[in-house]
Parts: sequence; C-alpha cells; structure tokens
Amino acid sequence: MASTQTHTGETQATPEIAPKPQSALERLNAILRRGAALTVPEFFWRDLVPWLETKGYKLRPRYQAGWEPVIPMSRLVAPLHEDYLPMARAAIADAIRIKDGKRVLLKRVRKSDYPHELEITRYFNMETLASDPHNHCVRLEETLDVPDDSNITIAVFPFLQQLVGLRFDTVGEIIDFLQQIFTGLQFMHQHHVAHRDINADNIMMDGDEMFPKGWNHNFPELTPDGKKRVKAFTRTQKPPKYYLIDFGLSRQYDASETNPLEAPIMGGDRTVPEFKTGKELVNPFHTDIYYIGNMIREYIIEGTEIEFKGHFETDFLKPLVADMVQDDPVKRPTIDEVVTRFQEICKEQTSWKLRSRPAPRRRENIFKAIPHQLGHWTRRIGYIARRIHPIPSRSPPK
Repeated sequence: MASTQTHTGETQATPEIAPKPQSALERLNAILRRGAALTVPEFFWRDLVPWLETKGYKLRPRYQAGWEPVIPMSRLVAPLHEDYLPMARAAIADAIRIKDGKRVLLKRVRKSDYPHELEITRYFNMETLASDPHNHCVRLEETLDVPDDSNITIAVFPFLQQLVGLRFDTVGEIIDFLQQIFTGLQFMHQHHVAHRDINADNIMMDGDEMFPKGWNHNFPELTPDGKKRVKAFTRTQKPPKYYLIDFGLSRQYDASETNPLEAPIMGGDRTVPEFKTGKELVNPFHTDIYYIGNMIREYIIEGTEIEFKGHFETDFLKPLVADMVQDDPVKRPTIDEVVTRFQEICKEQTSWKLRSRPAPRRRENIFKAIPHQLGHWTRRIGYIARRIHPIPSRSPPK
C-alpha cells in the first residue's frame, strides 16, 4: 500500500494501482525487440560507422547511432524486415557507397589470422591479371586501414549474389557455372596459388542484371527490404559471371616448387580424406581438386541431408567427379586434366539435354514443381524459337 498526506496533515493509505497486464501481442513484440537487438560481433561495425562515412561508406540504419528496434503495437512486423536482420557473417557487412549509391560488401580482415589474404587478393587484382577473362577471383575495390588498430584492414568488394540464391533453370546453366569455376581455379593454379577452401559458400556471382531490383544480403531470395520474394531473370536470360572469394587460407608458391607440402588446415569442407590423420604434409593443389569435386558432388549432383537438394540430369558428371574425390590425392587429376575432360563431356551433351530442367533430387513440393516445370517449358520454347544457345554465353574464350 502507498500513503498520501491530506490537507489536515493526516496520513491516509491509498491502494496501489496494479500494472496493466500485457496483451499477447505486446508480449510477443517485446520478445521480438529483444531478439532484434545488436549481437556482440555487430558492435565492431556500429563503432566504425562515423569513420566509415568519412571514407565514403554508409552502413544500414541498424548500425546508426541511436537505433532501436521499434515494433508498432498495431500489427506484427515481419521478422525479416531489413532493420532487424543481423549480419550473416560477423566479418562481413553490406554498405552503400555514398558517392554513387552502389551497394558493396565490407570485409574485416585480421592480418594476424590471415596474413596472406590481402596479398593474394591484391595480386589477382593487378591490372595485367584483372583484365584477363580467365580470372574469376573476386574484384577488390579498395582497402581501408582501421584507425588505432594496425592488425585490421577493411577490404571493399562488389555486392555479389550468393551462389545458392537462385536455382538453375537448365543443365546448360550448370555447364556454364562449372566451366567458369574450373577456368577460375585453373587460372589460380597457373599462377601457383592454391585456394585451400573451395566450397559453395566461397563462390559468388554478379547478380546485378539477374536481379534488377536488388536482393537481400542475408536472404538472397528476398527483396532488399526483406519483405517480398525477389523477382529475377534466369541465368540463360542474363548470364552471370562467377567469382571465387575468400583467400584467407590461400597460399602462393614459387614456380620451382613442383610439389609444395603443407600441414592440413581445415576450411569449410571437413571431409578431405588426407586430413583424417592430421599429421601428414599434403599438396594443397591436390586438395583443391577434392574440394571442387566434392562441391559438385554435394551441391550439383547428389545433394546433402540438410543443405543442398542436388539435381537430376547431372549423372553425366559422376565419372569425372569420382576421379576428383579419390582418397589418394596423387591419383586425382590436375586442374588442366579436369578442364580437358570437362570440355569433352560437354561436347557429348545434346541440345535437348542442355535445355532440360535439372529438377531438385530432394524435397521439391509437387505443388511448386508443377509451376516451375510449366515456366521452364515456356522459357525453353522461347529460347529455341529465338535460337538462344543452350549454354549461357558469358564464359571466357577457350
């Protein structure tokens, strides 16, 4: 009970007013607010906002001073609303380049953890190499040295689309993807650089033409604001260029080192046979072949239990992939041999096969499959009528 004093000086007890009970909607919105708060890794980017703006880059409103998740009580706000999305990777932030409004990706590079990353990234961005059509290493816009921390550099990259952000519409599109990635890895190996961490997460594509209204960095199937499903062209309609990214584990060797040996180092793919003991020194170029072969096996052909669905119509790739993922690293083909064999395999595929739809092997809802199939056939007939080549045409020259 609370007490008040009357005008005569007497003390009189007054009943306490009970707080108004929260409605279910209010309680749910309170939970959403707590869930939308900045995570600890995001504090790094929030604290850099003023400095980044002096360098010409602006982060999303979520990281601006004074931002708080505000949820109207009158309705539920979609959890995927742009302001509420944390970063998919703590080291990477999406931003706007102030001078032209272009979206870019900012990557925090700790030089003590990845001493060769910037060196190799800059190497493949030298003018003489950057202009080579066989170079599929990610473009570097610029680097920014973080003030008061000589260990951290911010690398600025184009705003690229995730590889898995758009399904393949034809087998020919898969052929084009593999042709570009094989060519890109061949280019790296020709310059004595082993990637050492090839997986589906470390391959991206230039999606500007395919996604004319943009896409969401965290959820590439959604619009930039996270509210709707994105509308996109197919890879045949707007052929993308694919890029190898993330050279944190990469190493460059002297041309005289014909059989460089390194201690095993774990990347995103932890199934490498020669890493099982963790004791033997291995040739990282042999491991690159396993990495790319296993990526094709899991992402393109067979699928995985949780992450990837795989594709029908891709069994013609199995013999090559089987050789690439052999347990004995020495028995695997070199990237030059892979490229030669792949070209022969492609020549054997008919135009009809190349225009076929590579339907998912796993978890395709029949009610979604029917409209996908109808849409595919409509496009297919149009491609044939307009004599559009069944393999997209942006691949580098042979």
